[in-house]
Amino acid sequence: MSTADPHSHERSTTVNTRRTPRIAVVGAGPGGLTCARILQQYGIDATVYDRETGPEARNQGGTLDLHEDNGQIALREAGLLDDFFRVSRAEGQEMRRLDHLAGAIGFHHVPREGERFKPEIDRGQLRDLLLNSLQPHTVRWGHTLRSVGGSPQGPRLLHFTDGTSVEADLVIGADGGWSKVRRVLSDATPEYTGISFLEAWFHDVDNRHPGIAGLVGQGSAAAADGERGLFAQRSSGDHIRVYVIQRVPADWITAAGLTAEDTDGIRDILLDRYRAWSPRLRQMLRDNDGLYVDRPLYALPVPHTWEHDPTVTLLGDAAHLMPPLGVGVNLAMLDACELALALARHETIDDAVRAYEKTMLPRSTEMQHALDGHAADLLSDEPHDPDEDDTR
Repeated sequence: MSTADPHSHERSTTVNTRRTPRIAVVGAGPGGLTCARILQQYGIDATVYDRETGPEARNQGGTLDLHEDNGQIALREAGLLDDFFRVSRAEGQEMRRLDHLAGAIGFHHVPREGERFKPEIDRGQLRDLLLNSLQPHTVRWGHTLRSVGGSPQGPRLLHFTDGTSVEADLVIGADGGWSKVRRVLSDATPEYTGISFLEAWFHDVDNRHPGIAGLVGQGSAAAADGERGLFAQRSSGDHIRVYVIQRVPADWITAAGLTAEDTDGIRDILLDRYRAWSPRLRQMLRDNDGLYVDRPLYALPVPHTWEHDPTVTLLGDAAHLMPPLGVGVNLAMLDACELALALARHETIDDAVRAYEKTMLPRSTEMQHALDGHAADLLSDEPHDPDEDDTR
């Protein structure tokens, strides 16, 4: 099975006719929801378990660009590509690189009329698009996974922290970088990359923060000096998120005697560290609305593979957590698409998982090698599009 060419990608008419398997997807992020949606498109039931209490439990984060050669392929197979284009922002493909000393625009990409290579969509909008496409009661909220038990030959047992358990013939770990499902297959744990994000929010930007709105434009703007950087990204609803990027220890805030709630203290540190930068850019450090959000960047060891298990597999960050260089969600959705299609087209779950991993693992290993050690690229003066990692 190949989904590499979006123009030749056609739905198979051969659907798995074995007894209905019990498929449990752990994690209601873009990957998990995409997998469930495509399975349902083929008449295969799946239940998604998520630790959050409901779809509105937390802010879903910033904006994502879904690429024509991976994320959009998954949305096409899910029957949601036209809906995506109606909600997404083609103008969000604008990209600016700013000189950190002068604050002037250097590189400037303005999307062409009709350009759809990687339109932007708010993470919350993407989640709503996927959630609203699922059959009622597909997602079981308030289910925090404690462990996965049972036999590799099945059934598997999902044990939740509330004391309940469910059986499944296949467990799909879509539960992010700190996956509990991954522990069945691998001892690997994410390692700190040496680079940390500090997220700052700006609301009603055209009225309250016109200087920042003018710098960022309709898409994204980046500046860096080799040791520190700023990446600003416009969301819908007149919001901008700024990621303060630094090469620092993961515990740099507590090492300074502060907590994440000490906004003024953190701001003083940042203004000192960025004191040589243009005053136009230092607005992004000085004028944010509300608290900062600390996001140290982690990645799985390279390569991350595992011995085949016929009843457990992984997708997205659970399988291949990498630095946020614009591929994370896109790969998660492509993983989800290919796994769902394999389950629809193969006679047994074992065969389907083997076929999926035969494609996914080499692809993710190649991408891991390509990005290994490149978190520091976020501090270069080349434009990057950080794809915010799932912080589970």
